[in-house]
Amino acid sequence: MLCQTPGKTGLMPQMKLRIFFVLVLLTAWPAHLFAAGETVSPAQIPPPPAREFRAAWIATVGNSCWPSKPGLSTAQQKAELLAILDRAVALKLNCVIFQVRPACDALYQSSLEPWSEYLTGVQGRAPWPYYDPLAFAIAEAHRRGLELHAWFNPFRAHHFQSVSPIALNHISRTHPGLVRSYAKYLWLDPGDPAVREYSLRVVLDVLKRYDVDGIHFDDYFYPYKETNSGGLKMDFPDDSTWKKFGLNSGLTRDDWRRHNVDIFMEQVYHAIKAEKPWVKFGISPFGIWRPKNPPSIKGFDAYEEIYCDSLKWLHEGWCDYFAPQLYWGIAPPQTSFTTLLDWWNGENVRHRHIWPGMDSLKAGEKWPATEIVNQINATRRYADAGQIHWSVMALMKNPALDAALTRDSYRQPALIPASPWLGTTPPAMPKLTVTVRGKSAAVRWENAPGQPTNLWVLQILSDGLWRTDILPANQVARSFQNYLPDVVAIRAVDRVGNLSAPAIWSAKALSSPARGAPGLPRVSATH
Repeated sequence: MLCQTPGKTGLMPQMKLRIFFVLVLLTAWPAHLFAAGETVSPAQIPPPPAREFRAAWIATVGNSCWPSKPGLSTAQQKAELLAILDRAVALKLNCVIFQVRPACDALYQSSLEPWSEYLTGVQGRAPWPYYDPLAFAIAEAHRRGLELHAWFNPFRAHHFQSVSPIALNHISRTHPGLVRSYAKYLWLDPGDPAVREYSLRVVLDVLKRYDVDGIHFDDYFYPYKETNSGGLKMDFPDDSTWKKFGLNSGLTRDDWRRHNVDIFMEQVYHAIKAEKPWVKFGISPFGIWRPKNPPSIKGFDAYEEIYCDSLKWLHEGWCDYFAPQLYWGIAPPQTSFTTLLDWWNGENVRHRHIWPGMDSLKAGEKWPATEIVNQINATRRYADAGQIHWSVMALMKNPALDAALTRDSYRQPALIPASPWLGTTPPAMPKLTVTVRGKSAAVRWENAPGQPTNLWVLQILSDGLWRTDILPANQVARSFQNYLPDVVAIRAVDRVGNLSAPAIWSAKALSSPARGAPGLPRVSATH
């Protein structure tokens, strides 16, 4: 209202203040607000994000991948590990598989086993200045939106490449009756129930105390056969346990050995689910179950030689993902990557994830980088595609592979495929708040009350194109300077990969409201 005063026409001070606040609100308020129950136009519904498991093994045994050598300072070890995690993020991987127990030692604080010599050069010696590598790795991986799976060798007790004295609290000193000397190794005897209980206790100790996303075993159970000086294969020295536990079992000795491993695998899987059902259990066996399976395949018989009935583990569903080590090329018919991949998928009667291991270290040496690209493409013929690179070192210093993955394979980010047998209830829709000031916008989001979130999927529509970002749980804001997206959508992701409904904001009302489309509610945005 205009108010005249003697000798002057103008606005009263109170009215000026009111108009000022109105102008502020008009510039800060979004161009389109959503009413409760209002439906979304099809053009505003974001597409489903890509799904694919993309991982790499970080081996610590023998300082293969990390740390680069024993005895590095804490700062140097942390810097090397951060460089690996940053590389994984740059390539749009979504998981790292971190070896935490190479041989009855620990790359974490443990009351059960000694510190690994690969950290300090001396088994049993803690890092100094003190830190816990596993806790550090988990925190930094999660900060980057990566899953971290803790990788254990369940029965190897001492590696022949070790150089430091065995620590006094190593199992070969504290419980020597559980350990066998085999060629250059010390090995726990899987035939002894006390061994299986001990290794399970080690796994559960980590599971309970650390926020890992997965537990992972590779292909070592009974050891690969060594030869004696005469070139003959040496049998595993388990006479005492065979006589005590196997002789009257009704099984042959080979079947009894396989049964020992089977018992352990079933125990581990069910123990993980009883403690933390969302934690995935992954197994990475030798890539060939038995020669002639399928008929064209020839090679090492893991069933016969190292007593691994990995096909049974898959058939029984004692894992959440199965990662056969398919370290061969596509073309050779006797060990064809694609032939074996198709066979394992055909045997996947429990519909677990099949995410094969690939020998990416061969790229640029024995293979062109396109071989790895073609293997990745082969995994994508299956709905829950995925792959694991052996090893992360292949991704650190290989320009040809780096260019191929960046250009061809991993151009867009991907969520890890969901595991419906671990739960299908989606998280609640998050709350989305958009503040618009002129040509800029600040976007914030938060969990629904009582709903923890593992990741966020942020999707932006501009000029008819959707862009998808997968963000860590601690990232809850995005700003747009001198630019307004047409649509912003945010979804929450839980620990097993379930997606919430999208909370959606639009800069303006789009025409043609959905008819028969899902009645997704728009959400209110505030200033």
